[in-house]
Amino acid sequence: MSVSLVRGGTRFLQKAGRQLLPAPVVPLRPQVAGIVGKALRDKDYKRPVPFPYKKNPYGFFSAMVDWTTHRFDQNSKILVVDGPLAAGKTKFAKELAEELDMMYMPEANMDMVYINAYGYNMRQLDPQLPDSCKSFDEKDFLACPSHPNAPKFQFDMLRIRLEQYVDALAHVLNTGQGVVMDRSVYSDLVFMETMVQFGFMSKEARMVYYESRARSLPVLMRPHLVIYLDVPVKEVLRRVAARPPPYPNSPFLKPEVLAHMEHVYKQQYLKEISTHAELLIYDWSETGDVEVVVEDIERINFDDFGPYDPKMKDWRIEKELDWCSVRIKYSKYKHRIVHSMRVPAYSVGELVIDAEDYNTFKNVWWSAPGMEYEEGFNADQGDQFIMLKTRAGV
Repeated sequence: MSVSLVRGGTRFLQKAGRQLLPAPVVPLRPQVAGIVGKALRDKDYKRPVPFPYKKNPYGFFSAMVDWTTHRFDQNSKILVVDGPLAAGKTKFAKELAEELDMMYMPEANMDMVYINAYGYNMRQLDPQLPDSCKSFDEKDFLACPSHPNAPKFQFDMLRIRLEQYVDALAHVLNTGQGVVMDRSVYSDLVFMETMVQFGFMSKEARMVYYESRARSLPVLMRPHLVIYLDVPVKEVLRRVAARPPPYPNSPFLKPEVLAHMEHVYKQQYLKEISTHAELLIYDWSETGDVEVVVEDIERINFDDFGPYDPKMKDWRIEKELDWCSVRIKYSKYKHRIVHSMRVPAYSVGELVIDAEDYNTFKNVWWSAPGMEYEEGFNADQGDQFIMLKTRAGV
């Protein structure tokens, strides 16, 4: 295996905090320089008790008694594994997360939209819905990328990748445990650009897509490290051919499409993300050794940059109050970040649903099992003690 290392790369608490926050019990500990694997990790090390952010969202009053940085250690970082289809990202990311004692986040998929909190598959509603509102997932896209619902599908993918990335940030800040992600919201543009290039999405929709990104992504903290598994197009085609339908015959998996996707990956996405994150690129034509990658990661000093260097800029936060502020933003206000990406696009027909179709969709969708009320308030789904609850999701 050949290895190539490329090293490119709300403050609403302020006033009240100065009066209400006690002195921190531990000194401020921003991100610690290097990541360490199992072999070098202190065997007696125990991570501080995580804050139960999923059950009790971290907010203003929590910030008064629960600091953020005392949970950070060398591995409190976000790593993203990227690469072409069939590169072996899932297996690699799982093994890497295990080696680094990090949480693995699988690639975002449309089950996050169509499987509700009670396990009901919303795809079952398709017979009752107009064509413009029927489910459309990854398999549907591969089978027919020219389908009228394909552009809306790509915007759905952008949204759920955004939601997932905010979840990753919330996890790091509330637990101190790092996260290894299989793709992220930042590389979603690779698919969009490829769709536009081959006529599956219009240039007008592309403009709306970039406006959505511009409204939402700047409030995020970019990853510390991106690992790109490079596989030649011929090898990708060989691996895709071994997969079940609709992969082998998909119009989106032709040589010229995969070649363009590779071009956008390397000439746009990797160049952009490396201005902030560290970047490791590996030839993954043949599956490599995860332990070798871990050794390369351990050699990276994530603090080897000045105060004005763009590298790791998002994570150079000096004040504990500022750490609390961003933690509140990702833990409690994810819905605001996601909502910020919504751009009125009434002039782009492929992104607009007819009013009558939408009315039918609304009536059918919100009448499905588990959808009539907020999560935790649906008695027909077994929720109990509803009268005693003060918020959804509990």
